[in-house]
Amino acid sequence: MTADDEFTRALETVLKDLRAQCAVQPDVREPEDDYPGVILYAPDGSGQGVYAWPDERAGVRLAEVADGVQEWAVEALWGEGEPAVWPGCPAHPGSHPLNATVVDGVAVWVCPRDRERPVGAVGELPPG
Repeated sequence: MTADDEFTRALETVLKDLRAQCAVQPDVREPEDDYPGVILYAPDGSGQGVYAWPDERAGVRLAEVADGVQEWAVEALWGEGEPAVWPGCPAHPGSHPLNATVVDGVAVWVCPRDRERPVGAVGELPPG
């Protein structure tokens, strides 16, 4: 089984944010078994599966894919000796990552301390 088109679009959207703001980039591979998602490999050779099941609620699947990629990024950054924070919160630099959630049907990155003000939509983080 391979990843479906909706998942693939969600993954590409999140990887856009990763390319914009993360010091470590994954080697993205489709697995040889029946796993429906992808495996993200870090420079040290470790891999983590990422997938989110279809969901009819707007933005939910994209936010879930963002969570999976974020888990990979934090581990990969730590493995490379980098601060394990991605994406970093612009309001509290170096202290914690943003969280992916859904606000009004849109997947957004929010500060976990101030959930009322989204930092930006998933896929639209500025280079940093």
